[in-house]
Amino acid sequence: MNSRGLQLAGLLAGLWLNAGPARAADGEARPVVRLGNGDEPQDLDPQLITGEPEYRILMALFEGLAAMDPKDLHPVPGLAESWDISPDGLIYTFHLRANLQWSNGDPLTADDFVQSYQRMLTPAFGSEYAYLLYNFVQGAEDYFHGKITDFSQVGFRAVDERTLRITLKQPCSFLIKIIANHWAWDALPVKVIARFGPLAQRGSSWTRPGNLVGDGPFVLKEWRPQQKIAVSRNPHYWDAANVKSDEIEFYPTQDLVTEERMFRGGQLDATYELPPDKIAVYRRQYPADLMIEPALMVEYYECNVAQPPLNDPRVRRALALAFDRERIVRYVTRGEEQPAYVLSYPGTAGYTPRAALVPNVAEAQRLLAEAGYPGGKGFPPLEMLYNTQLSHQQVAEAVQEMWRKNLGIEIQLHNEEWKVYEDAVQNHHYQIARAAWGADYIDPNAFLEIWETGNGNNFTGWSNPEYDRLFHSALKEQNESTRYETYQKMDAILMDECPILPIYHYTRVYALNPKIRGWWPTLLDLHPWKYVYREN
Repeated sequence: MNSRGLQLAGLLAGLWLNAGPARAADGEARPVVRLGNGDEPQDLDPQLITGEPEYRILMALFEGLAAMDPKDLHPVPGLAESWDISPDGLIYTFHLRANLQWSNGDPLTADDFVQSYQRMLTPAFGSEYAYLLYNFVQGAEDYFHGKITDFSQVGFRAVDERTLRITLKQPCSFLIKIIANHWAWDALPVKVIARFGPLAQRGSSWTRPGNLVGDGPFVLKEWRPQQKIAVSRNPHYWDAANVKSDEIEFYPTQDLVTEERMFRGGQLDATYELPPDKIAVYRRQYPADLMIEPALMVEYYECNVAQPPLNDPRVRRALALAFDRERIVRYVTRGEEQPAYVLSYPGTAGYTPRAALVPNVAEAQRLLAEAGYPGGKGFPPLEMLYNTQLSHQQVAEAVQEMWRKNLGIEIQLHNEEWKVYEDAVQNHHYQIARAAWGADYIDPNAFLEIWETGNGNNFTGWSNPEYDRLFHSALKEQNESTRYETYQKMDAILMDECPILPIYHYTRVYALNPKIRGWWPTLLDLHPWKYVYREN
């Protein structure tokens, strides 16, 4: 998923200190849990969002067929109490829990899933994550591309009110992990959405407080743009008795310095990040609050390959070879990140890529000269776009200086707040853009799938037929070692053509109140909210 940064706007600390304690299901009065959440969300429609800040909120409002264990995120029963897989691996049958309800008290049935999937695959709707359905499900890609118009030909079937059958076009050994970890497979209240306009309408008001209906442990209580989003316990949730908090508040936090001050002042129980210059301070003075954890995420720059001179892979590769990642993680980010010389996160589910962009200034200069820009002469002006955040600015300035020194080229830096930035990237109105990708599930496919031609999250415009062929070959492969060898070839193609320039593999560095319970380090930095609470 996109994990592009943070946003804060005009928050008044005094507003947050007045809320009283919540009361947990066991009767114990507990404080509201308050979290720094990164950016102001683009939307709360699960079939439209692409970013981590949105997903963190949606985890409170919706639950999937399978859910995530809070300690290691392995799949556990969610709205489905069990599932069966046919011997050939093509048919998944999900058995829903009895008496499931939406948060408005309406019954939730298998047909709600089928109608939700039809909405997501509707061509006019243009869901960026539709590929997570059509890459796997029989007939789904043809429906999404308008080759068939009868949804009954797609492999989703409500056998009865409590039984959902999904037919795949080929077996997939990691499908349940995707269903548990990704909102694309969730059901939506289609009948409710229809009250607020056409189902294929983007930006519908159905996601506003008082309108939004979900099936998760919480309901949307309040959304004050650029201030906070509050969720409160959903009494109609199937496991409401085991939800540990009555209320959670999510705050948009762009300014990391302000966010850290809010934490120190007791106004937040967890920050989204820590400013790099505060890490050493916390190590010395507040070690119990400091969290540094591995995270399956990669920071990179993406190139709009339709924009000259970035349409030349020699130029892109020169850019990739001409900056010092070791120096960036040691002196700029300072959070124990690992330099990234390849896109895929090493060690993901046992996969470590062999391809590597070994920094080589002399080779970068040679490639740039071969492309027609010896010593940077004649190189046209380029602009690097990043979403507003101090750490993004600091990395961009470091890379800008390295390119100036090593290649003799000038890159202008430009920042925008999250929504403007996302709109520019998604509509290809950029030349070079800062980006990050966090795995949606623990499998190397999560890093490689988005670079297929036409993928809804491939904003570079890059396309490679051999890469596409290898990708679909890997999806069909049931032997893991053979599948991983295919991924080796895909990583090598990416690093040869460089539509993206990897910078570092993440750690998640943040501050956490030691009174928070039900929160465990996870590789996806996800924490199922039903288990999280704050001790008095």
